[in-house]
Amino acid sequence: MILVTGGTGLIGRHLVARLLAEGRPVRLLLSEPRARHLPWDNPPEVIVGNILDEEALFRAVTGVHVIIHLENAQWWGRPRDLERVELQGTRSLITAARAARVGRLITLSHLGASSASAYPVMRYKGMVEDTIRASGLAYTVIRSGLVFGEEDAFVNHIAMQLQVTPFVYLMPGRGEVVMHPIHVEDLVSALVGCLDNLDTVDNVIEIGGPEYISLEDLIRTVMRVSGSFRFIVGVPPYLLRWMSAVYRRIMPRTLITAQWLDILATNRTARLGNLYQYFGIRPRRFEDTLLTYMRGRHYGREVLRYSLRRRPKVL
Repeated sequence: MILVTGGTGLIGRHLVARLLAEGRPVRLLLSEPRARHLPWDNPPEVIVGNILDEEALFRAVTGVHVIIHLENAQWWGRPRDLERVELQGTRSLITAARAARVGRLITLSHLGASSASAYPVMRYKGMVEDTIRASGLAYTVIRSGLVFGEEDAFVNHIAMQLQVTPFVYLMPGRGEVVMHPIHVEDLVSALVGCLDNLDTVDNVIEIGGPEYISLEDLIRTVMRVSGSFRFIVGVPPYLLRWMSAVYRRIMPRTLITAQWLDILATNRTARLGNLYQYFGIRPRRFEDTLLTYMRGRHYGREVLRYSLRRRPKVL
């Protein structure tokens, strides 16, 4: 039995669909609202609760041999939410997993994660990694580059921002930060590959797609594919953080969050070829993949739907 936390997020939805298609037994730990709206035709077993609910957590890990831990608050949470959901949640999960004699814990982190980082998202991801390595459980940590896909919360937000700024695009800094984007399906293939690859046990693996790209080039690629050309203006990141804080007081959600800017704070790359070396996966190119779903997409309506949607409740 495989337990997946965060199974209804972008990566979780693709991962659970892949595991079900391969006939693997899957169990999800979900809150009651999420459990009522499952995106699969033949849904897996569901335990209602969250990773801070000790009783639900113990029921979820009983009989499980592998946990794939994806629960996070990185796109919407404030620092206190990151600490509660990511760090405290992981500690609770480890305690329950050790009591139930779970064989292995697989988790997803970020390239650049470090407990010494000055940026909350990277710092808490690094602290989660340290906690897992010291847990006594067999583990695999996948440090991933920027994940993109049809429903991602990063590249699509750039396309949305282009719709709400008719003449210019405000770019954090000078756009020199280098990223290593990876398609969500390639990342899911790596997570599934960890289940059968013994070389990944007790290992931290860094992966990305087939190319490096600077932030400015990424923005220009999104402009080219979406057909929304704007004059790019470099803005100090601290000013964008201030603007985001003001906008957050007006609308339930903002397209640019502090976590979004944390991810753009430093270069985040892995060695080219790691995905193929570990898992035999030939990753998809960034622009070629965007062309399959971004061209002709109506992002103006998506901006309104996203901005008026309520933020997730803290566990």
